[in-house]
Amino acid sequence: MNQLNAQGNILVVDDTPANLRLLVEILQQQGYLVRPVNNGKLALSAAQGLPPDLILLDIFMPELDGYQVCQQLKSQEKTKDIPIIFISAANEVIDKVKAFQVGGVDYITKPFQVEEVLVRVATHLNLCLLQKKLTQKNEDLTEIIEQLTRTQEQLIQTEKMAALGNLIAGIAHEINTPMGAIRSSIENIANFFELQLINLPKIHDEISLEFQEDMMQLIQIFQQQTEHLSSREKRQIRKQLVNILETHQINQADEIADTLVDLGVYQSKALENFLPLLKQPEGYSVLEKTYKLTTLETSTKTIHTATERASKIVYALKSYAYFESKETVIKANVIEGIETILTLYHNQLKRGVEVIKNYKNIPLIACYPDQLNQVWTNLINNAIHAMNNQGILIINVWQEEQRLKVSITDNGHGIPLEMQNKIFEPFFTTKSQGEGSGLGLDIVKKIINKHHGTIELNSTFGKTTFTISLPIEQNQDN
Repeated sequence: MNQLNAQGNILVVDDTPANLRLLVEILQQQGYLVRPVNNGKLALSAAQGLPPDLILLDIFMPELDGYQVCQQLKSQEKTKDIPIIFISAANEVIDKVKAFQVGGVDYITKPFQVEEVLVRVATHLNLCLLQKKLTQKNEDLTEIIEQLTRTQEQLIQTEKMAALGNLIAGIAHEINTPMGAIRSSIENIANFFELQLINLPKIHDEISLEFQEDMMQLIQIFQQQTEHLSSREKRQIRKQLVNILETHQINQADEIADTLVDLGVYQSKALENFLPLLKQPEGYSVLEKTYKLTTLETSTKTIHTATERASKIVYALKSYAYFESKETVIKANVIEGIETILTLYHNQLKRGVEVIKNYKNIPLIACYPDQLNQVWTNLINNAIHAMNNQGILIINVWQEEQRLKVSITDNGHGIPLEMQNKIFEPFFTTKSQGEGSGLGLDIVKKIINKHHGTIELNSTFGKTTFTISLPIEQNQDN
């Protein structure tokens, strides 16, 4: 058999017996499986029962002509892709045009040449075979893409859970801290109601009229204070107060300085007003009693702050751990996602990382927020690692035309120039063995690509910036 002639199942349709026998004979000699039928109805039935690889179809037949048969075959899902070669004595251009219009792939004029028929049959059978192979390849590729998509989603979730595992100890500490503050404050409140409330009339009687006004002023200053001092700031102010008190020869300067800081009395003008009181023998006693009276309010504020902190951590944890299995684009606030990640990393950040946030007013964007959170996680974690938990982390978020921009900058050791082209490759990492999978930035890149966005790296010693650009809307033009 000629190499061009791939074996195939051929249906031959002709109402002229001599033509039918001749076609069957020459095709069978080439090794083809041939099924002959002499009318249109039988052709339709045969094609539906066992679809052939190719049909040779006469045009002029009784009841159903070749055009009608072709149209019906092309209208059925099972037979629409079968190539049909018309064989006819009609040699007019209009006949040939109609043959192609109804779905034919070729046209042979009677009386036909055997060599022509064989070449045309072999050509279309080979084309049909190639088409089937191509279709199968496309189906295989579609399946592979679906598998890769599922694998990518699993990798994202795996990376997320790995990051969460590394954060658990810090998160537990972050939750325990406000819980401990709440417990302590509740004990203080209970103590106040058990002891101080009963003693209020006695406290009032113990303080002379001239100092009762001082007490009320102290309470008022305490209630009006809005500034929250860090432990370092408190130590510095306390040291200054001790020096001032000792200069005025006031006894118990250390204890008084501690109480003044707690009450919010450390501004020079306010302190001057209470120096006469503090110089009196009962001055410290008045100060101490005032502090006890403010215990209830202090504890209430502490509970409120601690509850908000714990709630924020729990919300961030729930948001991060949530996994949306449906591929659904929704409108989301990118800043909220970034803040979620910063909350989870608070324990690491507070050790020595200053976070500078420059957030502009931005619109909601169409995205997969769960996956974008993994982007912020990887980039922020890498920044902290690059700075060895000591440095400045700058996060900028702004809108530029129809795109949202996010830049994350650290002042760590930087990424060597020879490595910058490799960082988005799978399994490549600059971290020590056991500290990273090498998949983080590869996943980041894939997520950004999925959003039709871009990510750029600019790194020198002492400054590394990742800039992400995302379309505000997701459409075919992105």
